[in-house]
Amino acid sequence: MIEEFILRTHGKRRLDFADYATYLYLLFGTFLMFGPVIWLVLSSFKPQAELSRFPPRLLPYRQETVMVEGYDEPLPLFNVTMPDGTTQQLAQARRVGIEAQMIDPANPTEMLPVNINERTAVEAVYFGLENYTDGIARFNFLQYFRNSIVVTVSATILTLLFNSMAAFALSKYQFRGRDTILLLTISTLMVPLSVILIPVFLVITEIGWNNNLLGIIIPAAATPTGVFLLRQYMLTIPDELLDSARIDGASEWRIYLQIILPLARPALAVLTIFSIMWRWNDFLWPLIVLSRSELFTIQVGLNSFQGELQTQWNLILAMTVLTLLPITLVFAFLQRYITSGIATTGMK
Repeated sequence: MIEEFILRTHGKRRLDFADYATYLYLLFGTFLMFGPVIWLVLSSFKPQAELSRFPPRLLPYRQETVMVEGYDEPLPLFNVTMPDGTTQQLAQARRVGIEAQMIDPANPTEMLPVNINERTAVEAVYFGLENYTDGIARFNFLQYFRNSIVVTVSATILTLLFNSMAAFALSKYQFRGRDTILLLTISTLMVPLSVILIPVFLVITEIGWNNNLLGIIIPAAATPTGVFLLRQYMLTIPDELLDSARIDGASEWRIYLQIILPLARPALAVLTIFSIMWRWNDFLWPLIVLSRSELFTIQVGLNSFQGELQTQWNLILAMTVLTLLPITLVFAFLQRYITSGIATTGMK
């Protein structure tokens, strides 16, 4: 069934121009979306020198080495062009300027001086985990990961709770000023973060939440985007369903917990994805609120690899790949709700 769907053509029996154009468009879109991610993952296996190479290469390469008798460390291998025009594989014992002292691994007693322009490194594709192990060892990854989990989970739960209650009130209750409140809530989307950054920071400092994870969790709990999304979805839930529950004696809290939330599950799943992405990738606000390293989230912790004189891009890329894994798993688990949350109604 899936194979027939993928291979079906616009023409009756063979591919026509529309089919070729469609496949080219889909391939271009796939490359545009997944190309940077693939480049990131492959670059996370490259050493620092390979990342600085120009022109860059897609696959991670590592220079081959060999153990030679009389040397404690492995020696790098090179293909050396000999005076007679032949090519021989030699190991570099030491290098002084533009001249390298090379030896034959099979006959390490003879030393050959070789100009570095007359040799090429012996390389092979290598997917080593050194960047990941070194990054975890030098980077307090588990502590930062734990802090990010606490912030993301707590803020997401509060976001779903507060936004769903506000959306329930704005969609199912008739009261004076309801539309005005909704308009004011949505209008806050036009207020840039830089305008409220200092006032919110002063409030957080005044109540003692500076250098505290609560200072990151609470201010981001209620979002106008979530209120609007859930409110628009809850409008599709029939009011007759709620009236029937009230006639049967159900309280408003019971209606909210046992009717509204189950019927709004697709919209809640969409907001969950958005909230997790917002909280997990948040950098500016945690950077302002937190100054103690043991409280850093993973995004702020990654900033520690950027020094004044040198940036360890190989470790940053490896740790960035690890930070993408939770978001990828959450999206893969909940992505089927994105379409249903927009296309379906609240009727069951």
